[in-house]
Amino acid sequence: MSLEAAQRYAWNLACTLKVVIILFETDQGYYALPSDDYDGDADKVVREYDVFAM
Repeated sequence: MSLEAAQRYAWNLACTLKVVIILFETDQGYYALPSDDYDGDADKVVREYDVFAM
C-alpha cells in the first residue's frame, strides 16, 4: 500500500474504531493496525493515530 493510501486508511480506522492505530513500514509497503496488535520493531513505526489526543 502506498504511504498516502495507508495514511488515509489509518486515520479512517482510528476515527471509526476509536482505537489508536499504528502506521508502519515493511518491505512490501505501509500497513496500519491497532497499536495493541503491533509487536514489531518500533523503528518501523511511521506514525501513531490517536483520535483521543486531538
